[in-house]
Amino acid sequence: MVNKQRTLQVKIPKGITQGQTMRLKGQGQAAPGGGSRGDLYLEVNFLPHALYRVEGKDISLDLPVAPWEAALGGPVEVPLPDGKSVKLTLPEGSDSGKQFRLKGKGIPAKVPGNLIVSLKIVTPAEISEDEKAAYQALKEVSHFDARAALKV
Repeated sequence: MVNKQRTLQVKIPKGITQGQTMRLKGQGQAAPGGGSRGDLYLEVNFLPHALYRVEGKDISLDLPVAPWEAALGGPVEVPLPDGKSVKLTLPEGSDSGKQFRLKGKGIPAKVPGNLIVSLKIVTPAEISEDEKAAYQALKEVSHFDARAALKV
């Protein structure tokens, strides 16, 4: 029996999830003795993305924010998987790891998934003398102890 290689064009249905299988009726191997073809089963796997992680129908994003954005709150731009963006208003005093759920912005389906945005506070790799002075001034007037819960 000789297996011939062939290419199929397959339409991936909206809302399909990681690991889900698709049945392509009559696209499998022919039965011995010239019988009809069986079915071909495809398992769907998503390639990793630089920004997003897929979890079922939800999509997760670690959103980098500056320390002052987290401390002061206010609007930040959140990139969406479809190439658009939305404004998310951070509350004052937002911590790294705080999560926001953007309903319906995940995997599109009859019941669309959500986009789960997790804040990740990042600091500049290099800071100017003025920025250093501003951080130093903040340090001197602040009574905040980031490790108070550790009791050290």
